Amino acid sequence: MLGFATLTLFSGACLALTMTPGPDMLLIASRSVTQGRSAGFTSLAGILAGTYCHAMLAAFGLSRLFLAVPVAYDVVRFAGAAYLLYLAWKTLRASPLSISPAASGARFSVQRIFRQGLLTNLLNPKMALFVLALFPQFVRPQDGAVAFQILTLATVLNFIGLIVNGIVIIFASRLTQRWLCRRHQSRTPQYLLASVFAGLAARLAVVSRS
Repeated sequence: MLGFATLTLFSGACLALTMTPGPDMLLIASRSVTQGRSAGFTSLAGILAGTYCHAMLAAFGLSRLFLAVPVAYDVVRFAGAAYLLYLAWKTLRASPLSISPAASGARFSVQRIFRQGLLTNLLNPKMALFVLALFPQFVRPQDGAVAFQILTLATVLNFIGLIVNGIVIIFASRLTQRWLCRRHQSRTPQYLLASVFAGLAARLAVVSRS
């Protein structure tokens, strides 16, 4: 079982990580602004589930494939960039959104938003490398099953991420009130969300492992 000192140190590292603006926070904030608080939390749920998937891969040593076979990293990286560009294209081709809670819920289902958050996280190989690089520093084989320790660390990371990003969602969703006052159709939310997807795709495609 992980000790209190280990969990405290790890929690500090996670807090520093989650408070630093990054792709996940940008995606969650844009969802909250364009589609409301529930969409932001749904997208966050998909990202948190993806973190558990990366943790399980690290527990079974599969993430080391990116270090042993560099081309595997590039394959996943470009697959992720292609998926994000596809999301940007689909967002732009959709009909103009009527900015109201009912219309937003009908246009984007919970399953779709969750799936996009999950796949965006899974197709980011830098997340897998982060888990592989950070988690082993806090795992002690003598403290019990390594897989259980890694999943415990993933839970701590997700809990802190839920708090930090939850605050981001709450503040970002307030910006929708300006749009909610308008009863006409607008493409502004689509342009914003498509720009986020395209920007994340470009970042994933050009940034190396270093």
